[in-house]
Amino acid sequence: MSTITSSAGKVESVTVRRTEWSDAEEIDNLIRPAAVAVFGRLSVIHLLEKANLAVTLSTSKNEVLAHASFSDHPTEELVDQACWENLLQSHINGEKFTPMNTLFLRLFVAQPGFSIGGAKEIVRTVFNAVVELEHICLLTSYRDSLEAGLEKIFEPLTPVMEEVQYSAYVCHRHSHCSRLYIRKARVEDHDDIMHIFAEQITPLVESHGPYFLSELIEVQDEENHAAVCESEGAVVGFVSVSGQLDLKLLNQCFDLGAFEGLRKTNSAHQQEPPEEPQPLEEDNHVTDAQESSETKEPVEGEVTAEEERGDEHTDISQPEYVESSIKDTMDSEPDGPPNAFCIQLFTVEKKFEMRSADFLPYLFKLFPDRDFCVISVPKLTPDFPLLQSFIRVAPRDTSIFPQELYLCHRWGLLRTLEVRVAVSSDIPAIQSLTESLSQRESVSEDLDLFLQARKDPDGTALQAFVAQVEGRVIGLIIIRDEEDVEFIRANFDVERFMYFSHHQREEHGRLCHFLLNPVFQHHAKYIFKEVLRLAHKSCLYYLLHPPHYSHKNVSCHSLTTVLNFMVPVSPRRQIIYPLEELGINAPSQQITQEQAHFALYYTNRKLIMEPKVTINARIVVVGASDTGLAFLEALTFSPHLRFNNLTLISTHGLPDRCSDDNMRFLATSHCYSDQDQAQLSLRSWISVVTGKMKAIDREHKHVELMANGKVNYDYLILCTGLQYQMPSLTSIDIIDQTTSSLNPHQPRYRSTWPAPSNLFTLNDQHDCSNAHQWLMDNFVELTGGRLPGGYNYLHVAKPTSKGHEPPSAKKGRDMVTGRTETGNYFHLHLSQHDVVESITCLSKNALPVSNLLCLYRKHQLLLNHLCSRYHEGLVHDLYSYFRENWCLALYHDRFADFEQEVRQIMDSAKLEGESGLVSIQEALQKIVDDKAESDRPTSLSEVFQKSEAYSALRKSVLDYLKYNRYHLTMYARPGLL
Repeated sequence: MSTITSSAGKVESVTVRRTEWSDAEEIDNLIRPAAVAVFGRLSVIHLLEKANLAVTLSTSKNEVLAHASFSDHPTEELVDQACWENLLQSHINGEKFTPMNTLFLRLFVAQPGFSIGGAKEIVRTVFNAVVELEHICLLTSYRDSLEAGLEKIFEPLTPVMEEVQYSAYVCHRHSHCSRLYIRKARVEDHDDIMHIFAEQITPLVESHGPYFLSELIEVQDEENHAAVCESEGAVVGFVSVSGQLDLKLLNQCFDLGAFEGLRKTNSAHQQEPPEEPQPLEEDNHVTDAQESSETKEPVEGEVTAEEERGDEHTDISQPEYVESSIKDTMDSEPDGPPNAFCIQLFTVEKKFEMRSADFLPYLFKLFPDRDFCVISVPKLTPDFPLLQSFIRVAPRDTSIFPQELYLCHRWGLLRTLEVRVAVSSDIPAIQSLTESLSQRESVSEDLDLFLQARKDPDGTALQAFVAQVEGRVIGLIIIRDEEDVEFIRANFDVERFMYFSHHQREEHGRLCHFLLNPVFQHHAKYIFKEVLRLAHKSCLYYLLHPPHYSHKNVSCHSLTTVLNFMVPVSPRRQIIYPLEELGINAPSQQITQEQAHFALYYTNRKLIMEPKVTINARIVVVGASDTGLAFLEALTFSPHLRFNNLTLISTHGLPDRCSDDNMRFLATSHCYSDQDQAQLSLRSWISVVTGKMKAIDREHKHVELMANGKVNYDYLILCTGLQYQMPSLTSIDIIDQTTSSLNPHQPRYRSTWPAPSNLFTLNDQHDCSNAHQWLMDNFVELTGGRLPGGYNYLHVAKPTSKGHEPPSAKKGRDMVTGRTETGNYFHLHLSQHDVVESITCLSKNALPVSNLLCLYRKHQLLLNHLCSRYHEGLVHDLYSYFRENWCLALYHDRFADFEQEVRQIMDSAKLEGESGLVSIQEALQKIVDDKAESDRPTSLSEVFQKSEAYSALRKSVLDYLKYNRYHLTMYARPGLL
């Protein structure tokens, strides 16, 4: 939080944050004629949806004080978004503006008096947040002068040609957030550096002595250097680097093959761009989870006490670990000289941490013959901005390295990266990128289709782009128009991240292929941003199918780079429609059609510039129960968090495929079906260890497996689920004969005898598969279903202790249709308040489980006056009753949100009473009192229909049906008839 002063001298504490959709109304209220004169008339919510970066200055009361929106192109009224660079360089006399170093101001508004202070604070924040940004431009065709706040930070650009019909202004980084000055550290800097380290330095002082920092600065030589950064003459940061590394250890613990093992392979390495290592495509860079689908048992390494203390510090790579594990043990293998140096110690003041990358060009100049800079980071260290310029290196399964390893290539610091449309002359360079990929033929086919026809065989438009540095191709991106927009919207909660109505159909694209030289991986966000701009897209989807799905043009492997810079989209619960009964009122086939199940990843122009917080803590979950999988789902579907070390320990691995529906005998779970697993793609985010835990070593923080393996953890989550065991058949004395149930005060016994061949304990899908096979071998009359005889069974009720049901459970009423013998039994139990408390179904037909679960805890009035209809003999079959059109809205995944909105309307409703406006509760009490005193009490319905709440309720119902009309086509709406 900082403070700004208004032109009248008023001081206000402010917070600079990203703009939220809820700010739109306040921002709109700040638009005054002066802003319209510069930016024109615009829709704020549309601008927020399409802007790359929107920043709001808010007060301590969360009131909007100022706002600015930025885009990667000027307004479309001046120039096509893909062509602005040529326009500026042709018409404006000035510096070289590139898509990487330039953003455009599309709107700025502020409260009166805070225009100048608000503009300066926002611009300073934007330059800090976007490392590559050098210029903020403002192009306007409306007038030649700006308001006072903008005039203070923008300077005009002189046009080269007189016929230019717009005015151009620029704001430079060096005027508001200059680069830090980097120089060699001196002994006299010692006190300033110690002040920056503060309490973080205490463990180092205890282990190395009070003068270790002075000694570190004094012993600088060709292999060891120390540097400081200055701002306005004051030391604000420090770094220590060394050219001595244990490359043998690093290569044993990390997958450095794509980086040539951090060794030089030719003498011309530093004069030319590096040879293309293996690109980041489907087959080369799969996450740890997919490489370890069977068993992954890491080998435990020794961690010293000093190393464990290092985990407690922030923004610091502890030198004791680097010196002991990397520096002291020199590798003597004659396979090329080292091509890397390491950061031993690093710190910077909080105020300047976003400019940490200013150190890197200076450090590479200290080692002109080395191309990589590496840094090891304790796993519990919070993410810090310096790592935005680095690439995380995936550890090997057998790694004994207790920290995370990051690296940066000198070519990754270049600001000459550009993205352009692919041409035929790029084919040789692209072939060199794909030569080691199994899908190289698919990539080649799609590229040829683009170059020849700009579309694929079914007529869908294709676009291909290459990323290049200094004229050398380092990446390829192929996208196509997304034709299944309706299906995606209906089946995935993509509207969590966007307003669908503000995106045209042709602005949706699907990512088909993405290849990138790994040393440029941290620029993937910029490449995505450029592809969206050049392709005139606002949304980009990536479809990931499960491993058992095979199609030559469909990826079943996760692209690590893609997933890191996109957000996973949660699947939506679907209504099970009675399509034959609905007829022409059924939803579109684009929504109800059966497709191969897939997981969906998404990004747009706004999300691309939102950073993710990296969490390297080792989180180990024991048990693939519903609870365990739900916990992992909650972590992996956090859009702004990236968990790098999630591990699942399960007896049979991750249950991601059940080939036969008849094997699903688990009565305790209707979660995580094959479809759910495919739509979540948990394997893309977690490492799977196939095994059973036998012990926990809390002191050394690891779990021991039955197969004598060990898995280290920082956080351990035990979610083993309900585990059925074969009881002891000889321990009759533990049975309470009066209740025929186990006595809870007696200890439980397990049988030590082998289980009979016809006794099965069903704890997971693997057990179900074994049971199904035995039934098929011994009962040939089994025709399918979850129970012998072809029955499907479902029971839904609130969990209660056996024999301890609450007294209220005995009250209420029961409704039963059908019989068990005929396979159409349906039983509902309603509470004394007419709320559904239990559902029991036994049917020979498939049960619409997700629909039936929605009935639980619903009042009978919401079920179309169920009680009166049942007692009047109008309901003969509850299965048919709950397939009728009226009830389908109850099954919609957003019905709960609608219910909550209705409750809020009713809670805030005010009715007209004799003494003024009263709440519904007060009106009800008045009616009760009137009933006791009068033969003709006031009707609450009559009073409510005259209130504003009634109109709000009607609008809420109609809005719900209108907004979800693609699912609820069977409901009539105003204007439809």
